[in-house]
Formats: sequence, C-alpha cells, structure tokens
Amino acid sequence: MILASSTHPGWFAAASADLHALLSDHLHCERKAAENALSLVRRYPHRADSVDVLGRLAHEETSHVVQVSALLGRRGWVPRADTPNLYARGLLAEVRSREPERLLDSLLVAAFIEARSHERLQLLAQGFAGAGEDELAGFYGALAVAEDRHAEIFLELGQVLVPAEAFEHRLRALSRREAEIIGALPHAARVH
Repeated sequence: MILASSTHPGWFAAASADLHALLSDHLHCERKAAENALSLVRRYPHRADSVDVLGRLAHEETSHVVQVSALLGRRGWVPRADTPNLYARGLLAEVRSREPERLLDSLLVAAFIEARSHERLQLLAQGFAGAGEDELAGFYGALAVAEDRHAEIFLELGQVLVPAEAFEHRLRALSRREAEIIGALPHAARVH
C-alpha cells in the first residue's frame, strides 16, 4: 500500500449522504481516468511497451463509466455536471516539468489516485453492505479490485524510468504530499 494515511471514519456517511452526487462524481472520475491513460499514450507514443497497457486500461475505465451510468439510470438519474477535483489538482501540481521526471510523476500521481480510489471504493462497498444496499456493495467491491490493479500498473510503468533509489524517494515524497492533500479536504459526496 503506497498511501501514508487512511480515510477518516466519517467519510462514508458524508459521501453516501447524496448518492446522486456521489455516483455523478464517480462517473466523472472514471472518465478522467480513461482520459488520463489516453493522454499518456498521446504524450509518449514512443514508449511502445506502455501504449498497449495504457490503451487497455483506458478501455476498462471507459467500461466503468458505462457501468456507473447504467447504475444512475436504474435509479432514474442522469449524471450531474462535473465539478473541480481539488484532490487531483493538488497532486497534479506536484508533477515536475522536465523529463523523465514529468513522466515518472504523472505515473505516480495516477497510481496515488487509483490507490486512494481503491481504498474509498472498498469503504463504500463495506458501508453499503452494512446498510443492506447489496447492489451498491457488490458494485463497489468489484470496482475496488480494479482500482488496486490500476495503481499497480502505474507503479510498474514508473519503476523502469529511474534507478530504484530515486523511484522510492519520489514515491515517499508524493505519499506524504498525497496524505496532506486528502487530509485537508472536507468530506463530501464524492470519491476524493
């Protein structure tokens, strides 16, 4: 686990208080994850080893958009408009501008977003299971597994860019920063 902190116990109640808002935010998170994977393909097409992996990841994230959209539809809702994601913005502000540091940081930021999503989707699965919301519990349990795998993909892609010591140093620095960012945000009906 790369996260230096755990989500506050009060987060589930706040996140699930407005299910329509939570599901809408989740849809946009999945969309942005697909867009990010494709953006990395666009920016680094010469890294043929990662193009296939990132293309498949974008495909899976897009399928998650469809799944969240269907869940919204079953409840008679349409997605709400996207709102700024201060968590992702805070992490992206840490990305350095020179290569290969820029690519490394982009991959690590994506890994942290996926790792935090994994943690929070697990909390949603557990919370909804406890509330007798079996459909939501199963839905979030399945997606949590995917988020964990996605975090590992980004870490594996980043590990080959720099020596192991430099990778671990940057991972620790971003882990501390991620904990600060997530800790400063209010609990709301959103994934991050």
